[in-house]
Amino acid sequence: MADKKDIDVINQYTGENWYYTDIVKDHFFHPRNLLMEKPKDENEFDARGMVGSPACGDMMEMWMKVDKTNEKVAELKWKTFGCASAIAATSIYSVMLTENGGMTLDEAMKVRPQDVMMRLGGLPNRKIHCSVLADKAFQKTANDYFRKTGQNSRIVIEGARVVDSRLNITDKDIEEAVLEGAQTLEEVQKKLKVGVGSTPELITEIEQLIRFYADKYYG
Repeated sequence: MADKKDIDVINQYTGENWYYTDIVKDHFFHPRNLLMEKPKDENEFDARGMVGSPACGDMMEMWMKVDKTNEKVAELKWKTFGCASAIAATSIYSVMLTENGGMTLDEAMKVRPQDVMMRLGGLPNRKIHCSVLADKAFQKTANDYFRKTGQNSRIVIEGARVVDSRLNITDKDIEEAVLEGAQTLEEVQKKLKVGVGSTPELITEIEQLIRFYADKYYG
């Protein structure tokens, strides 16, 4: 167990100890590819994407330049209103997509939050959802590039599907619950009340979604 002096953050509500790796600290204090101000010329980059809202918490805006000869990510810049984990995760994410000549767009869209976590050396469980912000912002940015270049068939659309019609709970609500740390049916139901008193078939579907998202984000 780490010495108390090594603890980086103590959650004031739960008392949980959070430890950040040296890589996380480096990318938080020295973020790579960060834009302090938005580009003045909208044509400076080939695509732009944004997720979240400053009114409700984390928000990220991303800009990308693409090498047209091989469709590799030449530059990936970003700006965020987010916590230390979100900043560090996005910083390393931007490095991963642009290092060694850059990834192709197809390769970049296959980078998973688990891959980012491995490069960071891990994040506190309660902060794993922060590694998803860059992923979602990049998908929006890639979609913007595909629209601008007439590649509409490559645009990825994520639509919410209602799982529990009584409470109007969607698969995206369950995804968010898992990202916030819920790993079991009981933990998800504590957050959402989804499936309480429902049919065995619905419970099975909810459990399958929980396993899917847990594997997707926690690997």
